[in-house]
Amino acid sequence: MTDDVHFDALETRDPEAREAALMIALSAQVAHAKAHAPAYARLLADVDPSAVTSRETLAALPVTRKSVLRQLQQEDPPFGGFAGVAPGRLARIFVSPGPIYDADSGKAAFWHSARALYATGFRAGDIVQNCFAYHFTPAGMMFEAGAREIGCAVIPAGTGNTDLQAQVMAEAKPRGYVGTPDFLKVILEKGDETGADLRTLKLAHVSGGALFPALSTFYATRGIEVYQSYGTADLGVIAYETPAREGLVVDEAVLVEIVRPGTGDPVPAGEVGEVLVTTFSNEYPLLRFATGDMSAVLPGQSPCGRTNMRIKGWMGRADQTTKVKGMFVHPEQVAEVLKRHPEVGRGRLSVDNPDGADAMVLKVEAGGDLTGLAEAVAATLQSVTKLRGTVEVVAPGSLPNDGKVIEDLRAL
Repeated sequence: MTDDVHFDALETRDPEAREAALMIALSAQVAHAKAHAPAYARLLADVDPSAVTSRETLAALPVTRKSVLRQLQQEDPPFGGFAGVAPGRLARIFVSPGPIYDADSGKAAFWHSARALYATGFRAGDIVQNCFAYHFTPAGMMFEAGAREIGCAVIPAGTGNTDLQAQVMAEAKPRGYVGTPDFLKVILEKGDETGADLRTLKLAHVSGGALFPALSTFYATRGIEVYQSYGTADLGVIAYETPAREGLVVDEAVLVEIVRPGTGDPVPAGEVGEVLVTTFSNEYPLLRFATGDMSAVLPGQSPCGRTNMRIKGWMGRADQTTKVKGMFVHPEQVAEVLKRHPEVGRGRLSVDNPDGADAMVLKVEAGGDLTGLAEAVAATLQSVTKLRGTVEVVAPGSLPNDGKVIEDLRAL
């Protein structure tokens, strides 16, 4: 660790140096995944790993989606062929809702959570009450690993048992809490009820739910600084908040892309899209893993001195699949329509039933000569979805930048 602000020098390195290092690691990871994970041996059969040395070549690789992962895990348990080692060589095998099996190598930085906790303010010698679940799911171990990497003592409190949580917090006097955003409030209110002195708690790192403004205000009145991170059980911590309070800084151990929902196509910087993550674990080498979450890249660098990419945080779900006249319409189908008409930009499909019958309207951004464009796009829409719809051509930049590809107005 280089100073009392940053976890190490990697966080503040020149962005070009980081990108160069990431691309070297990426090529090696693609080679490793192809050689050691049977699923990737199939998916990357025609890929030359030595040629995957840029974000452009990465974007040509297939996307791995959680729904597909679950199906493959059922066919080839427990990891569907995505593990880079035999399951018996792992330290732990977790089970998340689905169920989805998650691997843990047991290495200190496997879940890469230490940077997030360090940015929150946790330091060696702190006591941390970890209220993430330890049973089956990996969240408890994920953040314990990061706290231990920093040098903190961890109380493996887990979830529930509010009376004991408050008692332990009063007696063991932890400086920090790790858990979901709302459970700390429950513990603090139980302390108020029982007369427990919980004033030693000064820091909290939360994830796994929304940190609403009212909650932030509540904690501030108690003198508790709260920071949050974004991650998944499959990938570990992806990005985290810093004292700058300007978006979430992407962790040094992952490569993040933002793509159009339902596709693997990167969006322009600042446009809302789906978060894809590539990890660099030899034991569980996930490539272009689709989180199903929406976010966008923030311009510039964080005032905190960390120079990695920043994202806005969680901005909704990417799976906008809906059913029209008994047939599913998927975001990737909308993307295919747009791809067949390079003269158009973004598009947004609205579904409504004003007269009791489902109706689709696809709005597309385009300029210049628009003669016959709406009719041509409508024909493509019918060809791709097997459903009729109307097309409206709108001015470039007029559609909202919220990542929505399909808007179901019937539920409003």
